Amino acid sequence: MSAEIVNQLVEQAGPYLSAAVGAYGAGVFSRAQDAAVDAAADATASLGQRILRAVWHRRDDQGRAALESAVREAAEEPDEDAAGALRQLIKRALREDTELAREVAELLPAQGGVTVNVSGTRAIGAQHIDIAVSGDHATIHPPQP
Repeated sequence: MSAEIVNQLVEQAGPYLSAAVGAYGAGVFSRAQDAAVDAAADATASLGQRILRAVWHRRDDQGRAALESAVREAAEEPDEDAAGALRQLIKRALREDTELAREVAELLPAQGGVTVNVSGTRAIGAQHIDIAVSGDHATIHPPQP
């Protein structure tokens, strides 16, 4: 798998990994799979946990220890440096194991679609919009030449 594709996978997986580390900390690998708990857990963190477990299961003892260490550091000090070190480790694992990269790609949601969630009174949501008016007695005047 090309380095560019691996980079895109890791970039796309980043928010899920951060959510999993934030929600589960270093216990992300040892936490038992429980359908009821997973259903109640944030979907983002749950997907991040599945990605981390997929990588962990495909590594040797040394690779697992390194991944566990990176996750622990990211959980203890949630900053860009720790997150970057974790992403770099995952990037390396994906480059070394194309089957793992395919597995992670299948876990991630398809790119390209747009989802807009809007709620509340007079809420407006759009991907592209020129003029939006929300309120009582609004008047729109055309631009003056």
